[in-house]
Amino acid sequence: MAQDGRRRASSSDGPCSSAGTPRERLNSNPRARQRFDSFRKNRPPFPWFGLDIGGTLVKLVYFEPRDITAEEEQEEVENLKSIRKYLTSNVAYGQTGIRDVHLELKDLTMCGRKGNLHFIRFPTQDLPVFIQMARDKQFSSLHTSLCATGGGAYKFEEDFLTVGGLELWKLDELDCLIKGVLFIDSVGFNGQSQCFYLENPKDPERCQKIPYNLENPYPLLLVNIGSGVSILAVYSKEDYKRVTGTSIGGGTFFGLCCLLTGCSTFEEALEMASLGDSTNVDKLVRDIYGGDYERFGLPGYAVASSFGNMMSKEKRESVSKEDLARATLITITNNIGSIARMCAVNENINRVVFVGNFLRINTISMKLLAYALEYWSNGQLKAYFLEHEGYFGAVGALLELLTT
Repeated sequence: MAQDGRRRASSSDGPCSSAGTPRERLNSNPRARQRFDSFRKNRPPFPWFGLDIGGTLVKLVYFEPRDITAEEEQEEVENLKSIRKYLTSNVAYGQTGIRDVHLELKDLTMCGRKGNLHFIRFPTQDLPVFIQMARDKQFSSLHTSLCATGGGAYKFEEDFLTVGGLELWKLDELDCLIKGVLFIDSVGFNGQSQCFYLENPKDPERCQKIPYNLENPYPLLLVNIGSGVSILAVYSKEDYKRVTGTSIGGGTFFGLCCLLTGCSTFEEALEMASLGDSTNVDKLVRDIYGGDYERFGLPGYAVASSFGNMMSKEKRESVSKEDLARATLITITNNIGSIARMCAVNENINRVVFVGNFLRINTISMKLLAYALEYWSNGQLKAYFLEHEGYFGAVGALLELLTT
């Protein structure tokens, strides 16, 4: 860590760089080093995985080789074929595992091999099922370790070892996040741009996604919205720092919606929010001033007090669950946007990139963040988003596997 608080990430030449990353950053357990015995041509043996175990969701990326030679196919062991077939022939795994087919990256070259990159997610509470599946499919006969990031890499380390027979190579989640973002943006999205911004976010008829080239993005403020929120100032590929964070994030939205509405899934909470009217719950500037507060440039529709109308018994009795869900979403999003704006101003950065699974299928929050940042900064700040939202940590873990 530099004296100014910035992290100097170690550099490499990309996937399968011979330089690699210092092993001191990973576990030095002799058992875990067995994985290197199988390396051929500076490549780890298949299968190639990256894992990000978050507080709410587990994100997994899997590289499916598409250039397997006849010789390789003949030598390929049965359980490796079984794993590849299981992951690529299904879009759902059990009750909660989902492969985001629309995010699949095709004909991607990694470590000299051409293939497809698959993106899979499931609730962290179902991680024991995943570990058991790895055991049933004899994953430990192919690898003795997995590259993993996120808090769960520490929390579930013993479970992976005792049940799955796998050593977890625990990686710094912020390192992985940065590497994942920069790599995925560099390869694009099947010929399309990975990064975009929203034009006319307040106008339902005219709002549209505009591609943006993030080729030379520095400096940028990276706002990662998962269960909680981390905000990073990124000055170069190898130079960044964590500015701040907040515990009020996606987990807060979902948890409060469960309490207030009785919903049971994130998707259900967002669906309810899309049907609600937050002005029935929140007290607006116009509710206090009768219109705009012109002296300080506050429009009448701005929220003066989140959930402020719920002090009235009459309004509590008339409000709907959908209204409560919408107000919860607006409250969380406004708070994140406000913190991000202050950080951007303090760091003198005008490009703010939002990532994280909170934004998955969450167009309401994206539009609100896009509008709020531009409006309250008088056009000085702009919000950008990435198509692969919450998978960058897992991609960074995969890259670590290929560069070590």
